[in-house]
Amino acid sequence: MPDSASFRVPDAAPPAPASPVNPQKDRKGLSRVWHALGYSVAGLHAGWHETAFRQEAVASLVLLPAAFWLGRSWVETVLLAGSVILVMIIELLNTGIETAIDRIGPEWHDLSKRAKDMGSAAVLLSLLLCAGTWALALFHRLVA
Repeated sequence: MPDSASFRVPDAAPPAPASPVNPQKDRKGLSRVWHALGYSVAGLHAGWHETAFRQEAVASLVLLPAAFWLGRSWVETVLLAGSVILVMIIELLNTGIETAIDRIGPEWHDLSKRAKDMGSAAVLLSLLLCAGTWALALFHRLVA
């Protein structure tokens, strides 16, 4: 009986390359940047369909130019404008969290509620930061 060393299983053929689940992962250079820009624009378009984001975007049409009037230095202008943009960023992230939770299922679950509540709290904190920043800047500009 031959020993087991003489029985050799031939090497299996290498597996065929699987197509990527997300083609963005294989993109490089400017192609990756170009496609990422498209995804970002699609995200802004999706955000526009959310009432809260739309309200914040419309408010930013007034507040962003006002930041240039109210700010006495470039630092103040950036803080005023940045606080407005931050609210919109947090709103988009909150919407993303809510959308992901809703995709899982419509039934009530304590962890789903917790995730949505924390997203909402993040929006609230960003709104308070924005309102406080603007209130202090207005006070400094108009009263002090």
